[in-house]
Amino acid sequence: MGLKFDAPYPPLDEITEDYQSLRLVSPAYAGKEGELTSVLQYVYQSILLGANGMQKESKLIMDIAVTEMHHIEILGTLITKLGAPPVFTACPPYPVGFYSASYVNYVKNPFGMIGADIIAERAALAEYQRILNSLTNQKVCAVIERIIEDEKTHVSALEALFGELKENEM
Repeated sequence: MGLKFDAPYPPLDEITEDYQSLRLVSPAYAGKEGELTSVLQYVYQSILLGANGMQKESKLIMDIAVTEMHHIEILGTLITKLGAPPVFTACPPYPVGFYSASYVNYVKNPFGMIGADIIAERAALAEYQRILNSLTNQKVCAVIERIIEDEKTHVSALEALFGELKENEM
């Protein structure tokens, strides 16, 4: 389930302790614009959209959230293999800078929601690309490259949804 690119994720079995990769990858896990923020924002939006009779839109947003949850699982496992516990902070292994739900965009109208989501997904793509450009560990690179494909799928789906909402408004 979820909205994702149709290809398997690379195995994490052979990834070992690597603090340089750990520091690079961690913000994508639980940083301000990381996967945890995406999940919480999408669940919030899905509930609001569903409560307002927008079941199709609610389901699409929840499908994206499910994929983002999988990214949290993958990144948390990756963080563990790289040498830190999967604490919800952007800077493990240090127990500082804990995640805050204030990072979520709590806009209430559908256009604002989907617009914010498109901006956030594009920012995630840029952040993943920055991470990828800085990584030297090829096994970690493969994981990030695969997640990037999902994020591209999300941007396309959200842009299509935004277009449908605009069309239906006219």
